[in-house]
Amino acid sequence: MSEKPVWELIGSGFVQHYYNLFDSDRTKLLDLYADFSCLTWEGEGFPGREAIMKKLISLPFKSIKHSITAQDHQPTPDSCVVSMVMGQLKADDDHVMGFHQVFLLKQVGNNWICVNDMFRLALHNFGA
Repeated sequence: MSEKPVWELIGSGFVQHYYNLFDSDRTKLLDLYADFSCLTWEGEGFPGREAIMKKLISLPFKSIKHSITAQDHQPTPDSCVVSMVMGQLKADDDHVMGFHQVFLLKQVGNNWICVNDMFRLALHNFGA
């Protein structure tokens, strides 16, 4: 059995930790971002840790559960890790929806933080 590359371990560990925190208590995501982090949520940008947390905490659902169906991780030339996640989520009594999320992770001290985070629901407007 071959051992997974370190970037796979870092990326998959971050993804598991992120969604566990998101599903249980979004306020605990604060430590996963830095002041220089940036979030794009459904096309709208939120620069900085404070703006990111304000957005995530303001999301209108009370409960959410993410189910990851695929994830891929790659190293970058500057020793970061880029992670792409596909999955489904269920918020409150809404229908299950697909989503895509991309994280750029950077080591700061002994911790890996999310420098860039891009999220989109997998919704398509076929009528346009």
